[in-house]
Amino acid sequence: LKLTASRTASTSQSLQPTAFATMRSRCFAVLLVLAGCPCGAHATEALANPIRKVVNLLQAMQKKVEAEGEKEKELYDQFMCWCKHGNGDISASISSANDKIPQV
Repeated sequence: LKLTASRTASTSQSLQPTAFATMRSRCFAVLLVLAGCPCGAHATEALANPIRKVVNLLQAMQKKVEAEGEKEKELYDQFMCWCKHGNGDISASISSANDKIPQV
């Protein structure tokens, strides 16, 4: 009996490192799969073909250029408003300065 008890004890001890090694290798394999798996927003980019990538870049560039164009148009309109209204202010300032010149 002692022989079989020591034999089962040694067998269970030898199985534990093997089970641990198997579990460790499975966890490592799962981590490798998860690390290589494209997830979230990058999944579509990683799976997209090169033509789709170029089309997406061009569409993004188009949106950016349109937004910049709208911003520049707004700035241009403000500048033109200043030019129209600022001319009267400058003319009034020049005429008042010309009137003061003889007094000085």
